[in-house]
Amino acid sequence: MAVFDTKSSSTLVLLCVGATFCIYRLALYVIAAQRRNKIIRDNGCKPYKNYPHKDPIFGFDLFAENLRLSKTGGVLDIIVDRYARLNTNTFSQLLLGERFINTSEPENVKALLATQFKDFALPSRRKAALGPIFGHGIFTTDGAAWENSRSLLRPNFVRSQIGDLETFEHHVSHLIAKIPRDGSTVDLQPLFFCLTMDSATEFLFGQSTNTLLEGETSATGEKFADAFTYATETAGLTARVGKLANLFPNKRYEDSVKFVHDFVGNYVQSAIDMRNGSFNGEKKAEEGKKYIFLEELAKTGVGKKQIQDELLNVLLAGRDTTASLLAYIFHILARRPDVFAKLRAEVETLGSERPSFEQIKSLKYLQYTLNEVLRLHPIVPANSRTAVRDTTLPLGGGPDGKSPIFVKKGQMVNYQVYVMQRRKDLYGPDADEFKPERWEQFRPSWQYLPFNGGPRICIGQQFALTEASYTTIRLLQSFKDIAPRGEDAPLLEILTLTNAVRGGVPVSLTPA
Repeated sequence: MAVFDTKSSSTLVLLCVGATFCIYRLALYVIAAQRRNKIIRDNGCKPYKNYPHKDPIFGFDLFAENLRLSKTGGVLDIIVDRYARLNTNTFSQLLLGERFINTSEPENVKALLATQFKDFALPSRRKAALGPIFGHGIFTTDGAAWENSRSLLRPNFVRSQIGDLETFEHHVSHLIAKIPRDGSTVDLQPLFFCLTMDSATEFLFGQSTNTLLEGETSATGEKFADAFTYATETAGLTARVGKLANLFPNKRYEDSVKFVHDFVGNYVQSAIDMRNGSFNGEKKAEEGKKYIFLEELAKTGVGKKQIQDELLNVLLAGRDTTASLLAYIFHILARRPDVFAKLRAEVETLGSERPSFEQIKSLKYLQYTLNEVLRLHPIVPANSRTAVRDTTLPLGGGPDGKSPIFVKKGQMVNYQVYVMQRRKDLYGPDADEFKPERWEQFRPSWQYLPFNGGPRICIGQQFALTEASYTTIRLLQSFKDIAPRGEDAPLLEILTLTNAVRGGVPVSLTPA
């Protein structure tokens, strides 16, 4: 009987604990629901459209479609089509059971990146995808850690550094030497990726990978470039599809990440040794010394791991974005002889001389052309944020999409720049047309966002634009005509962490 009583008492205690926990959870749910309902009422939030999934539980239909198109190209255009079919600029969809919000509303983007900046943070999926390669740097952190990264890096992108064109000239001359002068076909896109890797590593490390040259040094640099490319491609896939990208071990990815870290780590250690006065037993003279990003970071006194992480973060931006921009520029120029002729006429005002920083900025039609390329083909076509508290966004709710919407804590919001920058109500009925002349009068705000915006606006945008402009000028000074080669298929994308031209840029160029 005593044993029975003891068992009964234990069962009763467990039931009481379980009931108390359930009541506690229910109370939390009720309190959260009341708080959220108050936010919805106070802000006049209204429901927004949901995508009509064939699979309303996990959303495998869109997942499968995105995965298929990621192999063939066309993901970006199908996303534009989804907005058009729903006749809205904001809607929700499922991705592997998680419901998130898509938006192409400039006011919502402004809220995410500026006016409600503290309500949102980087998604955990992005951090998980980028962390193994890029650690804790400016593109992978939030809050105080991000503020520290930005204050650490910003001084390295002042006018005196980005206006130093000697490094660009050195590597652009190697690029031009790689282009056949007999009119035979050359794919410019891989050459542009070599160019930006070579110039970025010289700016960052003080020593270039020299992938545009031949030799033992360039072979090591090429191995680094290949490892970096594969690691970032894998990270891009992981960021898009989550854990499904890592169901099986990937030794090539692990080896690539290790090689990248070892390669950069050697440079970092040398800079720290120099900082500590143990580099060849002496410090280099400062006066007249070439500016090296890594050495300036080392002087700040931060640790080796942070220096390495920040270098890799900047390398990602400095290499991939500029190379992709150049690829899109010359893909278009090969098919738009009218734009090529106007650009070349403008560049001819410089003669054969290398342009100065001031001359680059004075070439208006060149600036218009770059703006238009970045409008139709943003190098980062979509991005996302996650709500860190219950909050709202200004537009998307109600039948007309003009009312605020509620965003619960933990919900992800994708803002699709590619879609936004092709909206006819924002850019006119010719929004799908490549038309540099529109920039003679057009003064954009949040509807044009090739380099992000708000506090996290890209600190290296002037570096990227200067390199792209300089390279374009020098190529137009060297070649008087360009023509596409190969099958002229529709222009589709390759999506990694950035957006590049699927199929490359096969062309022939006629020497000037």
